[in-house]
Amino acid sequence: MNTQNKTNPAQSAPNPARASASDDAFFQNPVDPKAEARAMAAEAIAHVLLWIPEGTTLEQRGLRASIVLRQVRPDLIGGMTLEALGEQAGCTPQTVHKLADDFRQSMGLVS
Repeated sequence: MNTQNKTNPAQSAPNPARASASDDAFFQNPVDPKAEARAMAAEAIAHVLLWIPEGTTLEQRGLRASIVLRQVRPDLIGGMTLEALGEQAGCTPQTVHKLADDFRQSMGLVS
């Protein structure tokens, strides 16, 4: 039995008719804006929840959470400045600003 001539359907080249059908589906099936917004929000929240525990101690994680609040909703921490956060955490202003810049860059926000 010659097995060299047999092809695995999973390994065969994509069918051009299928590719065009899926391309047509893109234009025929509108995206639900609410579902798209939920997906984008879930992705952002997941990213934040993964960024915060990159701190190795509870204090570092708390500082990271405070920096997120400062960037997103400063009213939730009484409008504290980054310098005030650093003083309260016992960190230099440079350390806090570096973390804030790291957060902004990781989220794709403009510094």
